[in-house]
Amino acid sequence: MNTVKIAVIGLGYVGLPLARLFSTKYKTVGFDMNQARVDALMSGHDSTLEVSDELLQSAIANGFKCTVDIEEIRDCNFYVVAVPTPVDTNHNPDLTPLYVASTTVGKVISKGDIVVYESTVYPGVTEDECIPVVEKVSGLKLNIDFFAGYSPERINPGDKLHTVEKIKKVTSGSTPEIGKKVNDVYATVIAAGTHLAPTIKVAEAAKVIENSQRDINIAFVNELSKIFTLMGIDTQDVLEAASTKWNFLPFKPGLVGGHCIGVDPYYLAQCAQSYGYNPEIILAGRRMNDGMGEYVANQVVKLMLKKGIQVLNSNILILGFTFKENCPDVRNTKVIDIYRGLEEYNTNIVVYDPWANSEIAQKEYGITVFNHLYEGKFDAVVLAVAHEQFKNIDLSSLLCSSKVVFDVKGFLDKNIVDGRL
Repeated sequence: MNTVKIAVIGLGYVGLPLARLFSTKYKTVGFDMNQARVDALMSGHDSTLEVSDELLQSAIANGFKCTVDIEEIRDCNFYVVAVPTPVDTNHNPDLTPLYVASTTVGKVISKGDIVVYESTVYPGVTEDECIPVVEKVSGLKLNIDFFAGYSPERINPGDKLHTVEKIKKVTSGSTPEIGKKVNDVYATVIAAGTHLAPTIKVAEAAKVIENSQRDINIAFVNELSKIFTLMGIDTQDVLEAASTKWNFLPFKPGLVGGHCIGVDPYYLAQCAQSYGYNPEIILAGRRMNDGMGEYVANQVVKLMLKKGIQVLNSNILILGFTFKENCPDVRNTKVIDIYRGLEEYNTNIVVYDPWANSEIAQKEYGITVFNHLYEGKFDAVVLAVAHEQFKNIDLSSLLCSSKVVFDVKGFLDKNIVDGRL
């Protein structure tokens, strides 16, 4: 183990926390193609807020280094690929970041080295898509000259309780012996323990179904919310009552965005379709969840009309824009669907989110997100993200006399809201 030198390729929400953790046991180098990102990290600050400044600065002081120079990782022998795996506008898996990262690995990998993929993929991607790129670029052959593994990421952005070392890690290898070696490396830093899967494909499948299962369960309660709203029944009250049974699963309705739950089911669906199977439940869940932003917008407008509030040119405040609470990540946020839905009614919309990077929001979505509370009176307020900062917000000072409050997250006192999922 003393001879292991690790390179983590991709320093985002997944790669950086893992690299920092590995650096507590091994000589570790973080590689990223974004110079600005690397410069910020080497100055001791992680803009994703997944690694505290204190932990990052301590790691750097103890030898951890981030770089854009490929030569800095050439003498490593254990490569970990942790790049994003998004979908395109048609919801088809986009493996471009993986191809680029595999090319990088191919340029530096040597005989006897191991490359482990952490990016979420459908079964077969590591061996059928990524490894051939490494082989072509390096001129080496899998299981003869170099070896591979797969250990799916289990990062939960914004969660300071379930950090990377506290979540059990699935591992695998291209041979049984390499599987054990990969498992041993992770086991030295993962306090929660590891689970060695029998094959890479099993590990890939395990990851992709984790988030697909959550997606389907959330889709079910989103559908329940629509049904109970039509019946005049409070969905949150129903779920609270049902949760008194020991084996009831406590899922709640809401928006399903981000780079995992809102994306991974499409990877599994495409894989199934390539084998001639049409995954009805998986895709039905995706359609349900992808439509919830527009549904919320329409519910807000209906409530305004019932109260006699003129929707045209009305002023509406949306609280929260990130894809989840207490996290700055705006990737694949479904709050934008609420915004677009309300925009169709020619309303004036203000978005307030103390966590979101306003520059990224402007670049990615073309809208203005305020990091400080906008002063003014609003005809409607939509609580879209349950940030801690919204717990004590005084809504009464922001609202007109005739107003609507809609709570997407079931976060506010139900006595002050007009509607919620």
